[in-house]
Amino acid sequence: MNIVLLGAPGAGKGTQAAKLVEKFGFAHISTGDMLRAAVKNQTPLGLEAKKYMDAGDLVPDEVVIGLVKERLQDEDTQAGFILDGFPRTSTQAVALDSELSGLNRPLNAALLVDVDKEVIIKRLTSRRMCRDCGFIGTETDATCPKCGGEMYQRSDDNEETVRNRLDVYENSTTPLIDYYRGCELLVEIDGDRDPEEVFANIQDVLGF
Repeated sequence: MNIVLLGAPGAGKGTQAAKLVEKFGFAHISTGDMLRAAVKNQTPLGLEAKKYMDAGDLVPDEVVIGLVKERLQDEDTQAGFILDGFPRTSTQAVALDSELSGLNRPLNAALLVDVDKEVIIKRLTSRRMCRDCGFIGTETDATCPKCGGEMYQRSDDNEETVRNRLDVYENSTTPLIDYYRGCELLVEIDGDRDPEEVFANIQDVLGF
């Protein structure tokens, strides 16, 4: 099964994607993870993307589409994939459709995890990440519960940047949601619940 996972930053897409990967073996294609790795490694792509990410703006289409095209050539995507963080605009969706059509691997569903804006702001501004292992915790974690490393707040998790990211998301993604609704691929899920309850709902609506 080939799935696009939609939802605002902090809606819990990554959590649900991980659960789907663990249970069903899909390849998880996270543009956020790929971009952060490029930034960490200070590649030309990473340096280009960082200025947009730090400001809470969307990374240009051509940068992200290039990453995704390359990733879809990997063997592990043949049995099914979850696209997490892409597409974010209708332009990207059209480009993705073109790529998947050429590969004869159409989408089966566009899954929207929907969460109230103020809930997301509270989630993201309290989020902390381990410098050593990448574990994501909360402001209550003085040290990493997984490896004991230092926890820090990502530069794009302050309230001003978070609000900007959500405004950018809403403005750019509303047409995308309408696009997938028009394609009869959109499946909407209430993400403001316990992650296990959300996952059970996802499995039900996808027919697993």
